[in-house]
Amino acid sequence: MRSFTAMPLLRRREPFDHRAFLYELKLDGFRALAFIDRGRAHLVSRNGHQFKAWPTLCDAIATTIRAGRAILDGELVCLDDDGRPQFKELLFRRAEPVLYAFDLLALDGRDVRGLPLLERKRMLRRLIPRRGDRLRSLDHVAARGVDLFRLACEHDLEGIVAKRRDGIYDPGATTWWKVKNTAYSQARDRHEQFA
Repeated sequence: MRSFTAMPLLRRREPFDHRAFLYELKLDGFRALAFIDRGRAHLVSRNGHQFKAWPTLCDAIATTIRAGRAILDGELVCLDDDGRPQFKELLFRRAEPVLYAFDLLALDGRDVRGLPLLERKRMLRRLIPRRGDRLRSLDHVAARGVDLFRLACEHDLEGIVAKRRDGIYDPGATTWWKVKNTAYSQARDRHEQFA
């Protein structure tokens, strides 16, 4: 478990378009690595602490994924009726979260972090049913970060993440950037509210 750490996100002020990048929505939740091993799963925070509050989610992940052993990177989120993340619901455990997986680190004992991101994402999609209930695969768009960021802002979402499509999963040499929506309503006064 210690040898698998979450890839960090660097900040960028402005969105950008580039053929070498994939773009995802930045979901407002808790980052989590999911460790699945023969019908059991546990979730670990980006700081290495185990999430113990959601055993039913761990059970759902373990029974949903189409693999005996795997390590996923994703985001724990609670969703409203419109499918938008609601951070306070997650923070105060007022609703059951889902895990949006966006990367695959290992599969059936094979470390795949050295493969290009796009290949890891293709492998990940094959492991998760098209419309999972508690475990879902996060979609991406290629090359068009500016348009995705505009949509994220229009729908009052946290922002986007840009990732090199050929990038390996190396926390020491990150190729992931976040661009935050500065008008995001759930970010207002967050430090004061949760201090």
